[in-house]
Amino acid sequence: MTRDVIKRNNVTVHGEGTQVMLMAHGYGCDQNMWRFITPAFRSKYKIVLFDHVGSGKSDISAYDYKKYASLQGYADDIIEICESLNLKNVIFIGHSVAAMMGLLATNKAPHLFDTLIMVSPSPCYINDETYYGGFDEADIHELLESLDSNYLGWSGAITPVIMGNADKPELSKELENSFCQNNPKIAKHFANVTFLGDNRHDLSKLTTRTLILQSTSDVIAPEVVGKYVNEQLQNSTIVVMEATGHCPHMSAPKETIELVTKFLANI
Repeated sequence: MTRDVIKRNNVTVHGEGTQVMLMAHGYGCDQNMWRFITPAFRSKYKIVLFDHVGSGKSDISAYDYKKYASLQGYADDIIEICESLNLKNVIFIGHSVAAMMGLLATNKAPHLFDTLIMVSPSPCYINDETYYGGFDEADIHELLESLDSNYLGWSGAITPVIMGNADKPELSKELENSFCQNNPKIAKHFANVTFLGDNRHDLSKLTTRTLILQSTSDVIAPEVVGKYVNEQLQNSTIVVMEATGHCPHMSAPKETIELVTKFLANI
């Protein structure tokens, strides 16, 4: 089973330390997006990177539309990666939708995880009467319809919005290229699961200590959402970053590294 999991999720292991730092990428991305921050942790931690099934260099033949009809399918993969490599005391770092995957994985197998670090998390993107997620339901459906009708065009339009940081167009272009390399049918399915999901009820179940890194001017996961996550979690700290946009690990790696390092040093 170990070899199958490693191949399925294109798992790679780096670093010289003993404690594990497991990093999970967000929608449309792959493990390469962590390259700006991993060098800072290589000497102290064992860094485990992987691609979600259907993303990057994962085994696309392993994509099961039924399994991945909810984020729990991805969370189960994370647990399997930990078990197959005999990982314990794991520091999990999840970006965007992967933060919720980490939440679900930890709720299901809390003995595997020591700390969660959520980068730009959102448990629900759709507004309702008592919650602001950043988008009206009609906006989300319009976004998904646009994706369905013209995935490549949608990718080119949405990635600058996600990334922000117009002064760094190369990052938006990299994100666009990453989106475009994914199988469009799978990408559409993953988008529906991501943007129509609601994991608010799972937040209160988490007891593991958690750091929330909240960017300024994040269109995808606004500051009020990060504060909501912080309020719902039993054992969390939120830091509102100077960084802007939805991908601070790419646009502001120095600040991201400093905040993660500081948090881990104080626990």
